[in-house]
Amino acid sequence: MSSSHSPHLLSPLPHTLMPSSQSHHHHFDLTTTTSNHSHISSHSNKTPTSTPITDSDLRSEFAHHDPSVARLNNGSFGSCPAAISAAQRQWQLRWLQQPDEFYYNQLKPSILRTRNVIKDLINADDVEEISMVDNATTAAAIVLQHTSWAFAEGRFNKGDTAVMLHYAYGAIKKSIHAYVSRAGGRVIEVHMPFPISSNEQIISEFRRALENGKSNGHKVRLAVIDHITSMPSVVIPVKELVEICRNEGVDHIFVDAAHGIGCTKVDMKEIGADFYTSNLHKWFFCPPAVAFLYCRKSDKFSNLHHPVVSHEYGKGLAMESTWIGTRDYSAQLVVPEVLEFVNRFEGGIEGIREKNHQKVVEMGEMLVKAWGTNLGSPPEMCSSMAMVGLPSCLGILSDSDGLKLRTHLRDSFDVEVPIYYLVPKDGEVDPITGYARISHQVYNKVEDYYKFRDAVSKLVKDGFTCALLSD
Repeated sequence: MSSSHSPHLLSPLPHTLMPSSQSHHHHFDLTTTTSNHSHISSHSNKTPTSTPITDSDLRSEFAHHDPSVARLNNGSFGSCPAAISAAQRQWQLRWLQQPDEFYYNQLKPSILRTRNVIKDLINADDVEEISMVDNATTAAAIVLQHTSWAFAEGRFNKGDTAVMLHYAYGAIKKSIHAYVSRAGGRVIEVHMPFPISSNEQIISEFRRALENGKSNGHKVRLAVIDHITSMPSVVIPVKELVEICRNEGVDHIFVDAAHGIGCTKVDMKEIGADFYTSNLHKWFFCPPAVAFLYCRKSDKFSNLHHPVVSHEYGKGLAMESTWIGTRDYSAQLVVPEVLEFVNRFEGGIEGIREKNHQKVVEMGEMLVKAWGTNLGSPPEMCSSMAMVGLPSCLGILSDSDGLKLRTHLRDSFDVEVPIYYLVPKDGEVDPITGYARISHQVYNKVEDYYKFRDAVSKLVKDGFTCALLSD
């Protein structure tokens, strides 16, 4: 019998997708859609089929997490619920059952379905403004490649400037130098203070960097602005910085929001940038790795291209990104099912975000009170992450010390948390040189933070310093 007559090979996936042990909890519709499907509004708290999630459901969804570990680092790799992992596996099986049929008939409509969900979530004007990529680093490569071509083709002049924050993510900083510096551009870093107390401190430093970029008759061609810096983690006033860029004539404005969706408010019309990227596996419960790149509709961005050139080259960035060769696209395809998952929570993704923010600030304040330290920023500049000062007696004197202490907390106390080393200022007396970046996600319990508190308090009581740890 040919495959076209085989009901097993070409039958649709089960209507309900979930781990077999939890089949009564989750209902995800994986019916293949086309471009004229109905859009799912991000502004409604519940989709019609959503059932409110219970504490028992929540425990089941994240039962695969190591129960012995206080997992305070959602910010690095995110967390994927069991039902979404199961949905992803069904997409993978659908491909494996009949890859030719899937490629020709299902892949592009299914990615379009995802792009429409993202369009609604971020309040974009047009689905053609949304491209799906692996991660924010790939999105940055697309934007920076476009900038480097502008230098190479003479549209930008040698010595013109790209401005970025000093605390930009390390991979993005290297990408800017790789694409812009090599093409003849000058890179200026905005030196942001930390700890920080107000948005005005960032805004004033940003204005100073733009003035520097325009010196000697040059122009600022690109501004790369984090929505939330990674380490140290601070919410940046992107709307205000984008408006300053517009007023100062900056050609292209790129917001790197690796931690954006699910961690802070994301609205393209409010922010007003030319480009915006966010991972979906960090704070939006997708499996790794998936992100989107928003490109504001404009003729001057018509020659954007994916750095991996494949058969869709020349059909527009969104289409080029749909197929970059044979690979696993399933992380991109489960986004509508993830939306249904988050809509089981009161207030949907915004409700989750607001509760995570409230809880991480509460836990941060509990920790600094216990240790006699301080937060790295005021609560309104925290997202679902907060920077918590560590006792200075721990002797964190370098990036290496921070990494060794992090490893010690993992190996000896089952606490997972990243640590930032802050170079002390000249003349500071007994400065705080280490800050822990704590995250809060729906699976965290107050006991996780108590475990961290008690571990550090024990280290202090025992007279521990990082000098006691071997390299």
